[in-house]
Amino acid sequence: MSVERNTRAIEGTVVTDFEDRMSYGGYLDLPTLLSAQRPLSGSEGKQEHHDELLFIVQHQTTELWLKLVLHELGAACRLLREDQLAPALKCIARVKHIQKTLTEQWSVLATLTPAEYGQFRGVLGNASGFQSAQYRAVEFTLGNKNAAMLRVFAADPAAHTLIRAALEAPSLYDEFLGLLARSGYPIPAAVLERDVTTAWTYTPELVPVFVEIYRDPQTHWAAYETCEELVDLEDNFQLWRFRHLKTVERIIGFKTGTGGSSGVPFLQRALELTFFPELYAVRTEL
Repeated sequence: MSVERNTRAIEGTVVTDFEDRMSYGGYLDLPTLLSAQRPLSGSEGKQEHHDELLFIVQHQTTELWLKLVLHELGAACRLLREDQLAPALKCIARVKHIQKTLTEQWSVLATLTPAEYGQFRGVLGNASGFQSAQYRAVEFTLGNKNAAMLRVFAADPAAHTLIRAALEAPSLYDEFLGLLARSGYPIPAAVLERDVTTAWTYTPELVPVFVEIYRDPQTHWAAYETCEELVDLEDNFQLWRFRHLKTVERIIGFKTGTGGSSGVPFLQRALELTFFPELYAVRTEL
């Protein structure tokens, strides 16, 4: 095959002069984005370890997706507060797709062997995913709040502000329950007036409300659909947590985490946390 036949000609209408035009790289600010991967294993005259770039890209990509998750969850909360359920569900649907991408990403990091990670783990110091402000803000927005986490971000004003805002705002579940109350469902006053800075805890008085919804989905379709979307969110989040745990176990076994946690046992306990316990309890009642 000739070179000419195996080359795609640039169409005459394609813009090639970007002297004074917006380009792909300019719009995305790629010089900034692609210069943010700075492996530390090559400092002090040492050779940069090949696999550190994977580790950095994996976590930076995760942070970008978490930024979008927070963007969508924030919009969903606002829309629920405004009784705009349909567009809120669109935001939640997008988050579900992002969650699947985040979970699948662990398979890339899992290609890192214990020996490879061990060669550059020392340069992390005390850096740990535990310190991800965006991840913590996502958990807070979904209801797993813990005011003690604020001190982890005391040295980072921007992160501290983000976490405090998520702590003090009603969670996605709070906003949904408020919408149900305004729609005529008998949501207990104690639920609507609760301190939203505290973690959500199982409230058995809510279960009969969800039993009514689940026993007659056609009559309560909007509420029923939203309940199932929230269950999807939690299922996806638990799958992400589990995949995280197994990836860590595969790479470092039961060593302690770089941030000082117990590592795998610490991640194991996270699997016991739940966002929407009543939406699981209702299944036992049906």
